[in-house]
Amino acid sequence: MATSQGMSGVDLITAVTEWKREMPLWIDKVYQFNPRTVVLRLNGEDRAKHNLLVESGKRAYFISALPEPPKMPPSFAMLLRKYLRGGRVLDIRQHGIQRIVTIDVGKRDTVYHLVFELFDEGNIVLCEEDYTIIKPLLHHRFREREVVPGVEYTYPDPDPTTFSGEDFGAFLAREDRDIVRALAVGVMLGGMYAEYICRTCGIDKETPSPDVDSGAVFAALHDLLRRAETGICPVISKDACLPFPPDGGDCIADKGFNAALDQFYRPLAGEERPGKKPRQKLSKEEFIRRQQEQAIAKFGQKIARNERIIEKIYEEYGLIEEIIQTLARAAETRSWQEIRAVLEAQDSGPATRIREVYPADSAVDVDIGETVRIHVRESIQANLGRYYDEIKKYRKKITGARAAMDRVIPERPKISQQAAFLKKRWYHRFRWFYTSDGTLVLGGRDVSQNEELVKRYLEGGDRFVHADVHGASVVIVKGETACMDEVAIFAASYSGAWRSGHFSADVYSVSPDQVSKTPESGEYVSRGSFIIRGERSWHHNVPLEIAIGITLSPAIAVIGGPHSAVADRTRHYVILKPGAFEPNDIARKVLRALREKIPEKDQKGLKKVMNTEQIAAFVPPGGSDIVVGHES
Repeated sequence: MATSQGMSGVDLITAVTEWKREMPLWIDKVYQFNPRTVVLRLNGEDRAKHNLLVESGKRAYFISALPEPPKMPPSFAMLLRKYLRGGRVLDIRQHGIQRIVTIDVGKRDTVYHLVFELFDEGNIVLCEEDYTIIKPLLHHRFREREVVPGVEYTYPDPDPTTFSGEDFGAFLAREDRDIVRALAVGVMLGGMYAEYICRTCGIDKETPSPDVDSGAVFAALHDLLRRAETGICPVISKDACLPFPPDGGDCIADKGFNAALDQFYRPLAGEERPGKKPRQKLSKEEFIRRQQEQAIAKFGQKIARNERIIEKIYEEYGLIEEIIQTLARAAETRSWQEIRAVLEAQDSGPATRIREVYPADSAVDVDIGETVRIHVRESIQANLGRYYDEIKKYRKKITGARAAMDRVIPERPKISQQAAFLKKRWYHRFRWFYTSDGTLVLGGRDVSQNEELVKRYLEGGDRFVHADVHGASVVIVKGETACMDEVAIFAASYSGAWRSGHFSADVYSVSPDQVSKTPESGEYVSRGSFIIRGERSWHHNVPLEIAIGITLSPAIAVIGGPHSAVADRTRHYVILKPGAFEPNDIARKVLRALREKIPEKDQKGLKKVMNTEQIAAFVPPGGSDIVVGHES
């Protein structure tokens, strides 16, 4: 059952079953909301959209609403977008009943594997087709395996749910635990489902595993697994969410298990739920004071722990003395690696109290009710001195923190700050704009950029757009948009039609797989040109016009594009249509017009963007006229 600590393997079976029902699916975008939580935006058939939340080490399910994404995506999210965006989900599978799910994503001629680990600390790992790790969310180096870039990702050994009936019987025969613990731990069912199987089979849960009817247990186990796939009937309680009521009963949630999980778990940061009170904003002084109070409490906890350790060392004085003397003598003739091997082989005596060995420090961790670090080359008194020194250090820190709290922090007068300038992004060297519904559109400025856009940036899920005239920009739409009319105006305006003085043009769009550089036999494709195969979607008599404006919030920037897209982002803009003034002349006219529209108090500090160079980047090729200015 799913709890606040996370999901079980049985829960994951049900969740994955519902994901697979939505296939075919395509990767749209990837968001990362905190160091352990990623959301995959998935597109399905008939414009269906799904948000798959994955919190490493804990949970994975569809969420109904996507919170406001971070303004600056973390590097791991950007890497996943680079490799997976536009790719098709070929398969989703769970590793037995273990809390490991793999999504196979096909993109062009490659299949990538995205692995979610929901056990222990967890991880999210992107792998090549041969399972070489490209990048994990968290880098780990365990004794039995490494999860770092460049090494092969290895799955754990198969669990008993994948065994045949004969092998499952042999597994129970080898178990020295009672049946409920063998099922809960060995078969990875957890306590609730282990007890459910015992009840189903009429077996006392304390019966030794070798004494039970393995055939009956095997049948009940696989009936449970089938029920997790075919008998989905979610139940939500205060402390848990189950894919079905194990002992019968009414189904409380009727929208599927993923919907029940979304209701059960608390929302992500930034996502509001009904009745949730907004977090009180603290002043700088209150925030600093709270940090100081938390630091004092933390120091107090460390002092208390060190005092407990000192007390425990005195209680186990003889044991610690024996460990120090024995290991000091052994270190005279053996390496610490040999000493470690000897200690691990012991099943009785003081060696069983040693939890870890640190060869570089000649030290060991000893369990005496508290885990205590003992340095073998020092006496007991010297080891005790280390803990006394720690206590002194934290007491001194507490004194300093309290003295800082007594000092009054003068409140600084608030200074009105202007919005920041728009940061330079990779796509700013192309022609670009955002549609009214927030989709990025790119256009080439010359033949070289046309080639680059198609070869490097045109991906599955994008759209290739082109005006039906010679000398037009290649335009690509990075994702889905309901504003293709704006895209068509953009493509028509940055084409030879504007230079020729036309006031409209025809525009077509196709999918990426219809665009090719491979000509038919005997044909030649020049640089910057492409072969289009198959049906085209047409926009006829598209008007030519470009708006150029300046935004003052949330960032200061010159923007350009179709009238409706620019008007959605600023109230200070002008509209251009084909006319008589050359690009440099019209850029100066646009600059003067914008300066007249922006209040003088808002023009301070705008010289960085209010210049002809910034405006000329959005002026179409050929002659133009300003036909209307606007300020609402």
